[in-house]
Amino acid sequence: MQLHPKWEFVADTVMGGISNGTVSQEVFEGRKATVLRGNVSLDNNGGFIQMAFDLRKNGSGINVSEWDGIELTVCGNDQNYDIRLRTDQLTRPWQSFRTDICIQQVWQTVKVPFATFIAHKVDTAFDPKYLRRIGILAIGREFNALVAVSSIRFYCDM
Repeated sequence: MQLHPKWEFVADTVMGGISNGTVSQEVFEGRKATVLRGNVSLDNNGGFIQMAFDLRKNGSGINVSEWDGIELTVCGNDQNYDIRLRTDQLTRPWQSFRTDICIQQVWQTVKVPFATFIAHKVDTAFDPKYLRRIGILAIGREFNALVAVSSIRFYCDM
């Protein structure tokens, strides 16, 4: 199932941090893509920038249990980035289901199985019946972030 997200930019400034960046639509390394660029700073208890989108305009979850995970076509700067999922199960903004991937300097298609996502600050397992938001984060260390996404979809290995 191909997704057509409306990516939005979020930074640690919502909590007093000073990281900065942008999300733009552009041709990147020969492909139309959504590009996250910015600087991650740990100052003022900061430490992240992200691009994220809701699966539905109203922010409610959808059932993705017939798929095995998320497939992204990405290009970046040889850094690790978090992929984070939010579901209707979560009640606090710091809760998520997360995994990380290294985004290389060449276009690559990466499969991220739902089974690799680990619960963070919540005592429940990821339930694909309630997925509502997907994010890509540059987080946890000072660095220059660069992630381009030309496509994102749910995949099934059957």
